[in-house]
Amino acid sequence: MEMDVNERSMKCPEDGLVSYPRLSPAVIMLIEHPDGRALLATNVAWRGPKPMYSTLAGFVEAGEAAEAAVRREVQEESGVTVGEVSYLGSQPWPFPWSLMLGYHARALDPTIAVDGVEIVDARWFSRAELGAACANGTIAVPPAVSIARKLIERWYGSPIPGEWEMRR
Repeated sequence: MEMDVNERSMKCPEDGLVSYPRLSPAVIMLIEHPDGRALLATNVAWRGPKPMYSTLAGFVEAGEAAEAAVRREVQEESGVTVGEVSYLGSQPWPFPWSLMLGYHARALDPTIAVDGVEIVDARWFSRAELGAACANGTIAVPPAVSIARKLIERWYGSPIPGEWEMRR
């Protein structure tokens, strides 16, 4: 295979077969409680003295509508039932070859029951609670370059105080 100079693809010089990079659609969503709080969760990999709380996300299954994936992923990971789902934007995410489709959704039943496998904690944060927890260093949120951070800050209404720290 050789790089195709005119496209983002590889081309076989012997038979002309063109291969494009694989792209897996994924949904990422900020869920809003009827009272205005936001659902943020921490993954088993993000635990520590300063856990990172982020929006929920997951891959779209074959044949599944992205909006249906939002509802399914939120239900599976947090137990929360989602109603209205609104598309906001996207971000390519090269590892693991995904296109993140960003959504804002509203909870119908805000009862939390985390799966305990992938998600170890999920909480409803008010804007004041999130701002205080980030400013005093109790929690972190994703880095500013991520769509997760953009979704959170859109809901929050301004940049989030505090700094995100790389975990090693």
